[in-house]
Amino acid sequence: MRIITANLNGIRSAASKGFFDWAGQQEADVIGVQEVKAQDEQVKGIHCHIGKMAGQFHYAQKRGYSGVGIYMHEAPSDVVIGLGDNEFDNEGRWVEARFDKPGRKLSIVSCYFPSGSSGEERQQAKFRFLALLYPKLLSMREEREFILMGDVNIAHQNADLKNWRSNQKNSGFLPEERAWMTKVLSEGGLVDVYRRLHPDTTETCYTWWSNRGQAYANNVGWRLDYQIATPGLAELARSVSIYKGQKFSDHAPVVVDYDMTL
Repeated sequence: MRIITANLNGIRSAASKGFFDWAGQQEADVIGVQEVKAQDEQVKGIHCHIGKMAGQFHYAQKRGYSGVGIYMHEAPSDVVIGLGDNEFDNEGRWVEARFDKPGRKLSIVSCYFPSGSSGEERQQAKFRFLALLYPKLLSMREEREFILMGDVNIAHQNADLKNWRSNQKNSGFLPEERAWMTKVLSEGGLVDVYRRLHPDTTETCYTWWSNRGQAYANNVGWRLDYQIATPGLAELARSVSIYKGQKFSDHAPVVVDYDMTL
């Protein structure tokens, strides 16, 4: 099973840069997208499918902002839109596809974590989101296997960004954010699939580059896009790659192949 996650920084912009052509050739089973920056009337009938893969979306109330989607070959048994929290559900940050069968409960989630880079108000919102999400993930793990994919907006370790020394006071690499990720991957019992397969990589692990200066050309990047899985599913991950052959947005897609089926 192939699962792809990609922050599009605008679904219409990514489409104009060839994302849908590329995605349709990947033989993926599930594709999660984040930062759709569109509404239903701008997606329906245009970007609501990738080949035969049907999409489900959680749009932000604010136009041109946030939003997530998930495209699937197999019809899910259920789709959950939102986290049940008004603040973040208004921002379109969670769509969960469930593939439940007798003896198995499985969810695949496309999630877009808030960014705190615009100022203290948004950083505090990000902290509230993390506080909300941690018990949610623990509760899910008690009930079902799952893969959470998306733009987490956190570089966990020094190896996950180029200039870690100068970014220790910047959103995305704050000690509190990194500690949250450590907690998820230790006490929370979840697994960072990329790091399971590539524990030591540095420069080739980045998935986001600032549009300022020559960050992309010089590979001054951050690893912000993840697939985080329950241990049993993480053990089934066989390969992971970051696609940089084309530039659809300021993020690169993360492609993981699992030895499993829906």
